[in-house]
Amino acid sequence: MCDFDLSQALEGSPESDDRGFGSCCFNMKDLQNEVVRLDEGLDLVVSHNPKTMQCVAYLLLAVNRMKKSRSGSGGELRDGDLCSVIMDSVVDETIVKTTENVSTGGIRGNFQRVNSVKLCTLCDTSQKDIVHKSGALNLQAITLRGGHRESKVSFKLSRYITPCVSAGEGQTVVLSITNSNLHLSCSLIDGRAVLNLEECSEGDLRTISSDGNMNRFLFYKRASGLSLTSFESVRHRGWFISTSYEGENQPVEMCEADTARRLTCFKLN
Repeated sequence: MCDFDLSQALEGSPESDDRGFGSCCFNMKDLQNEVVRLDEGLDLVVSHNPKTMQCVAYLLLAVNRMKKSRSGSGGELRDGDLCSVIMDSVVDETIVKTTENVSTGGIRGNFQRVNSVKLCTLCDTSQKDIVHKSGALNLQAITLRGGHRESKVSFKLSRYITPCVSAGEGQTVVLSITNSNLHLSCSLIDGRAVLNLEECSEGDLRTISSDGNMNRFLFYKRASGLSLTSFESVRHRGWFISTSYEGENQPVEMCEADTARRLTCFKLN
């Protein structure tokens, strides 16, 4: 951020001392600041007050004073050198640094589980249900008919709150298979997000830090349309729980947004 303060250019000027320049022309308490956004992290703040001929005269005196004091025995300054002298005299630089958690793509913080649990089943927009075969560490999407509807997985959605996530991100949840210690998680393998079922105790999931690797169990739950929901990985942003658009009995996997032939929206029943 650059802050122009012309009163600095006149420090030590006899005219400023004799005529009260600081109070009559550049009383900083009365100035108004105008902020101009130049680039990311770089702002220009221009302080100004109503212009008078007296102010202009003092500015010319200050420039002339700097020009004489800097020229020395080498003669008059060139235009470019004079500009540098003026800028060095009137510009203050302030550097503002923002710290981000690069590994998770978000600001550091803890996710705290609250007493808000929802039981549901998931069905994609092609009417395929999510099922789990005994002993397997993955899920599958199958069109269930007749008396096989009870084969659908019953999920427990546990909600988490944290001050480091805005309301626009949606609800932060852990998806667990009811009556078990199996929970959905998302890990990155060879640059691709992989969806797994992992065993983990409820106690270890009570509080999850974004600085560790336990946030692989967290997903952003967002409403889409009137009755659809999507789940985005908190640890690996841009990757969503999805099913195959056409294939039957295919595994439930992670995919990037708008990946062709993948469905990322579900109905919660």
